[in-house]
Amino acid sequence: WEPKGNSSEAPLVVAARKVGFDESIAKEYKRVLEIPFSSSRKMMLTVTDVSGRSELCTGGMPLSEGTQLLSVCKGAPNFILDFCTEQLMEDGTTAPLKEADKKRVLDVVDHYSSKALRVLAIATRTFESMPFDTDDEDLSTDQKFEACRKSLRLVGLVASIDPDRDGVPESVVAAREAGIRVVMITGDYLKTAIAIARNVNILQPQDDERVSAVDCACLRPDGTYLPNERMDLLTSSVRVFARAKPEDKLEIVKSLQRQGAVTAMTGDGVNDAPALNQANIGVAMGIQGTEVAKGASDMILTDDNFCSIVAAVEKGRVIYAGIQKFVAFIMSVHIAEVMQIFF
Repeated sequence: WEPKGNSSEAPLVVAARKVGFDESIAKEYKRVLEIPFSSSRKMMLTVTDVSGRSELCTGGMPLSEGTQLLSVCKGAPNFILDFCTEQLMEDGTTAPLKEADKKRVLDVVDHYSSKALRVLAIATRTFESMPFDTDDEDLSTDQKFEACRKSLRLVGLVASIDPDRDGVPESVVAAREAGIRVVMITGDYLKTAIAIARNVNILQPQDDERVSAVDCACLRPDGTYLPNERMDLLTSSVRVFARAKPEDKLEIVKSLQRQGAVTAMTGDGVNDAPALNQANIGVAMGIQGTEVAKGASDMILTDDNFCSIVAAVEKGRVIYAGIQKFVAFIMSVHIAEVMQIFF
């Protein structure tokens, strides 16, 4: 069988099958609450009804007596770890998660990230009842999320790879030779972003990672964005922006435009809409893109492939060159007739 859907979700389904879950899991475990992934939270959360069970699956994580609900949170490891107070051990027991343990986990994340693997952390918490008033309609999604993410138990890490599409490295080189600077803005971990950028030739062998790739936190060191002059100096040399928030993309586009660059921005989510609208050419993904992103864009990429953008630029330049030649030919042939009118 072949998994379909989001490139971050599909590997989790594969991992679940490997540890003993079968295809009927969706029917056996009723989902009570789902809080989708957010670019600002860098994580998502679900709450599932596990009443009447003593373990999650055969040989799986034991559930304490009286457990009715199970909260599962997944996302960026450095964000998840901030809310974890304990960890699940190999024998099914739990132990406190100390600062030394968190550092050890982050070292593992760094190791896998340097291999261009996308690493997600998985954490859980059990409840006897919902930690908030389900009848309160005024509760926001963020408030529900905050109530369910407290005192999490770290279960483990999942590392997966989103393979480069055929032809992308060559297309990046072709774009560079054509005078187009390709910049990658991603929510991935910095080391993951650097490894991927090197694989697809966005970063070249001679590039200094400390100069050409940054964590977007440096754009807003004290919570507010850098002054325009410092921002422009930074974006003029950086080609990889990691752990980016939607508002970071907008500021980067504005900075490049202040430098006189004609910017083309790609995106697929609702939060990408401001940056897509701000760019000189907004390019939305046709397959995975949301309707909001498509509506804010000037162009829709039907195959979600970067190579198509480079091919379109090449054909556009050929057409433009043809128009220039045609106009030059017309002017040179008919200049004598025009001169006769005036003289």
